[in-house]
Amino acid sequence: MSTKLRSGGASEVREMRPEYRFDYGKARPNPYAARLGKGTVTVVLDPDVAAVFTSSHAVNDFLRSVIAALPAPRQRKSKKQAG
Repeated sequence: MSTKLRSGGASEVREMRPEYRFDYGKARPNPYAARLGKGTVTVVLDPDVAAVFTSSHAVNDFLRSVIAALPAPRQRKSKKQAG
């Protein structure tokens, strides 16, 4: 498999190696992982949306206000209850 790369108008063809070896001995733990509590869900915001909010607290407050403004979900009757 080859990959064509263009830089400065010139084309360069590089072949992919059949195997890559990584030195996992140099790997480091994620320094931000401790910030995430158990049960935390990470959501990626588009840059234009993220620019509106100053913190995750602001995003959560806004989303909670939107949820509170939504109509309550309708209770569905199960087939056993429907007569």
